[in-house]
Amino acid sequence: MRALRIKLYQNMVNYKLPSSFQLKETYPLPPYSTVSGMIHRVCGFTEYHPLKISIAGDYYSKVNDLATRYEFAASTYEEARHAYKLHSSVENRDYGLARGVSTTELLTDLELMIHILPEKEDDLEVLYHSFKNPSEYISLGRREDLVRIEEVKLVEIVEKEIEEDYRLEYSAYIPVEVQKNYSADFDFVTVYKLNRYYEKVQIKKGMEQRRWKQVSAFYGTKGKELVSDEVYQFDENENIVFFS
Repeated sequence: MRALRIKLYQNMVNYKLPSSFQLKETYPLPPYSTVSGMIHRVCGFTEYHPLKISIAGDYYSKVNDLATRYEFAASTYEEARHAYKLHSSVENRDYGLARGVSTTELLTDLELMIHILPEKEDDLEVLYHSFKNPSEYISLGRREDLVRIEEVKLVEIVEKEIEEDYRLEYSAYIPVEVQKNYSADFDFVTVYKLNRYYEKVQIKKGMEQRRWKQVSAFYGTKGKELVSDEVYQFDENENIVFFS
């Protein structure tokens, strides 16, 4: 089977953990939903196209960046408390807007290798040409987190049994369901619950809510050893892939 392989570079980027606020912490690699969103935007898809994704890559270091934070909590304006006053002509009421400082964690010099396997074979050509000739600059993470495209290539994916002492050449997300048997190297590896895709559920008349489907995945860092005699998928250049 064929898949699309893209290699990307980002200078500084934040893939925000949903539970972090004052300090906006980042995942070590973009979660599946973030990559899927980028793919859909680049290809101009207006509805969900099922596809499998494998995400690998490494960054050089982490730094913290200060940013101005504006907080609107729909509370009544108080001169001693709020920096700005917002007037609602509809409600004839003044709301308060607070301004403060927040810190954003950034990955630096990130290199990514992403394999994409669409469910519909026809989508493969769309993916290839869309990344070869994007209609605008591509971002991954925040809107300002631009990517530089290093490679766009169609590759063959094959299965084969790994030899003894095979170690990861890149850090990667490895779905737990793929890595049922793992070496001692994985005993203390971080497992993330990553958003994969969402379905809209109507919670009351005229109101819908996104319900995320999640995937549990190991964050296997570069150099971790995989169990020998197990079958994994590789592309034609011997890069191991872990589709989810």
